[in-house]
Amino acid sequence: MLYSWRMAKRATEGLTERLAAGDRRALARVISLVEREDPAAKEVLAAIYPRTGEAVTVGFTGPPGVGKSSIIAKLIRLYREEGKRVGVVSVDPSSPFSKGAILGDRIRLSDHFLDSGVFIRSMGSRGHLGGLAGGSRLAALAMEAAGFDVVLYETVGVGQGEVEVASAADTVVLALQPGSGDAVQALKAGVMEIADVFCVNKADDPRAKDQKRQVRQMLEIGNELSPNPWTPPIVLTRGDTGEGVDELKREIERHREYLKESGEFEKRRRESLKSFVLLWATSRLQKEMREHLERQDEGTMERVYRRELDPISASEKIYREV
Repeated sequence: MLYSWRMAKRATEGLTERLAAGDRRALARVISLVEREDPAAKEVLAAIYPRTGEAVTVGFTGPPGVGKSSIIAKLIRLYREEGKRVGVVSVDPSSPFSKGAILGDRIRLSDHFLDSGVFIRSMGSRGHLGGLAGGSRLAALAMEAAGFDVVLYETVGVGQGEVEVASAADTVVLALQPGSGDAVQALKAGVMEIADVFCVNKADDPRAKDQKRQVRQMLEIGNELSPNPWTPPIVLTRGDTGEGVDELKREIERHREYLKESGEFEKRRRESLKSFVLLWATSRLQKEMREHLERQDEGTMERVYRRELDPISASEKIYREV
C-alpha cells in the first residue's frame, strides 16, 4: 500500500501545477489517469477540486443520428467568438471487443481540433449506464481546473437511460429530429422529463414545426399534472448551417439566469454532487464485490448454480464479507 502511494505521488509531481496553468498535455494525462483508474488520479483530483465549480456546464442528449455533434460544433464557435475556452466530453458507445470508443461522431468536431481554446475528449461508455462514461464527471472537473469556462457533455445517445446527464450538467438540452413522434412518446417517461431546453434539429425538414408543436403539447400536459415554474423553450436548429444555434445559446444562458435568480442553482449543484458521490461509491462497491466473487468466493456461485443457495442470500453474503 505504501509503495502504491509513493508511486502515485511520484506520478503526480508537478502535474497539478501544469494543469492549473492550462497545460493541455497535463490535462490529457490527468484524464488518462482517470480512465485507467490509476491511483495517481485520486491525488491530482484532490488537489484540483477547490479550483472547480465556476464553469458553465451543459449536457446534450438525444437519440443517435439527431445531430448533437454538429450542433455542439456550431455552439463552440459562438463561445469562442466571446473568448471563452470550451471543453467537450463526448461519450461514445464502446466496442464490445476492444472496449474502446467508436469515434465516428468526432469528425463533426474536427474544425476545432487545432484551436488551443478548445479541448475535446472522447470516452468510451464501457457498458456504463446513464449515457455518460464512468470518468466523464472527473474529466470535466479536470477541464474546469485547467481554466475552461464552458464544459459540454455529449452523451452516448441511447434513449431513456441517459438521465444521468441531468445530475452532471447545470442545463440539459434534449435534441430531437422531425418525424420522431413515436420516439418522443417512447422518451417521455425518461429523458423528456430532465430536459431544460428542447432542440428540434434539421429545421429545414417540412415536419420540423409539427415536431415542435407535438413537444409543446406534451410539455403543456406535463405541466398541468406537475406545475413547473420553468417552461422549457423549444428551439429549431440546423447543425449543418448553424441556423438557430445562436438562439439555443441564448436559451441556455436564460436558463442559467433562472436557476440563479430562483435559488435552484445551488440546490441543483448540491444534488449533483450528492448523486456523484453516491454513484462513485456504489461503483467502487460493485467492483469490489465482483472481484471478491470472482477471486475469493467462487464456491458461493457454485452453490447458487446447484440451487443450494438462492441469489438474494448469496448477495447478502457477499455484501457482508466485502
